[in-house]
Amino acid sequence: MKDQKQFTRFDTSKNLSVQLALLDVMEATKEGLMALAVQAGLRVIQAMMQEEVDALVGPKGKHNPERKAVRHGKEKGSVTLGGRKVAVEKVRVRSVDGREIPLETYQVLQDPELLTQAALERMIHGLSTRNYAYGLEPVGEELESSGTSKSTVSRRFIAATRKLLAELMHRRLDDRHYVALIIDGIVMAEHTVVAAMGIDADGKKQMLGVWHGATENAAVCKALLSDLVERGLKTNDGILVIIDGSKALRAAVRDVLGDTAIVQRCQVHKERNVLEHLPEKHRDWVKRQLREAWRHGNEQDALAALKRLAAQLEKAYPGAAASLREGMEETVTVIRLGIPELLQRTLRSTNAIESANEKVRMASRNVKRWQNGEQVLRWAAAGFLEAEKKFRSVKGFRQIPMLMKALHQCAHPEQHQEESSMTA
Repeated sequence: MKDQKQFTRFDTSKNLSVQLALLDVMEATKEGLMALAVQAGLRVIQAMMQEEVDALVGPKGKHNPERKAVRHGKEKGSVTLGGRKVAVEKVRVRSVDGREIPLETYQVLQDPELLTQAALERMIHGLSTRNYAYGLEPVGEELESSGTSKSTVSRRFIAATRKLLAELMHRRLDDRHYVALIIDGIVMAEHTVVAAMGIDADGKKQMLGVWHGATENAAVCKALLSDLVERGLKTNDGILVIIDGSKALRAAVRDVLGDTAIVQRCQVHKERNVLEHLPEKHRDWVKRQLREAWRHGNEQDALAALKRLAAQLEKAYPGAAASLREGMEETVTVIRLGIPELLQRTLRSTNAIESANEKVRMASRNVKRWQNGEQVLRWAAAGFLEAEKKFRSVKGFRQIPMLMKALHQCAHPEQHQEESSMTA
């Protein structure tokens, strides 16, 4: 409209200019600032496509006998904007010999990966397929949009999570030196996912793999560990394996990794198991004695304190005493290895992977019906990799060389005995 006042001007990196009319702005702001921003973005896109056409064909209405392409009408199309497809009008360009010339700007904004990534990010953070459209930026009622139906979003999410699962399960592990492995299971409906997290020589955490099963049994744990070894996990110089106390998992570690794996039983799980055998009135003092025992700097002192506590509980609460004695020596492995207290805080329990498990639970909380194991693994992989983005180096990572030396000594005792005798 000729009588509309020019309100403002937006300049793109290609020196494009998009003019917004005052009446258009007033209409758009009725639907909110985000709708205005999306419509401004759409005008920028249209201007970018028009400039690309001018670069290929030349200015409209000016004859150029040397031009190598011509305009060939217009057609309806769509671009990704605001997490959905928005309809646009696209100018067609053909070469002088009749070949269609695609517009690079249009192709970039047509990339289906943009919508797939948008669906993944929103659903991982709690938006359901049913309410997907309500979580998107408004684009204005007059703009024709699509790609937000429940089935469409679901298909995109499935494609995205399959890609993430493949990425996780095909990671090569031979390019980093892992000093610790934390393994734990997470139950999702009637399914169990066993996951492994690695800590490398620089103190960085990384998710290494997941495996599906009906329960956390030995076969599932062996399959996970065997897969890690096949992908390059090296344990020749020793590796500390932190587990929750599952007998099936302990057997799998022994069978697959052998003597090079030094096991640390999770002190948090051990404490929880012992306290579950006690009435409420006795839990506080038992918890206090357990923690005091594990704070000893000497393995023998720690074991002596734990044995005294087991003897105290034996007569009145034999179940608690038996639970404490089961795997007792492996709850003090980090003390035996001489790991400093700061690094012990991470390695004495499976808490590091528990926080990642919680991210999986939060991400999948809207799933009401689990259909199969593949769906479970997809959601688990997506949640773990999302949690991985916020992983930080472990506390005490500068003390890891001390851990590496202790592990090497456990894995190669004969070598260290020879070195000690030569020194003597």
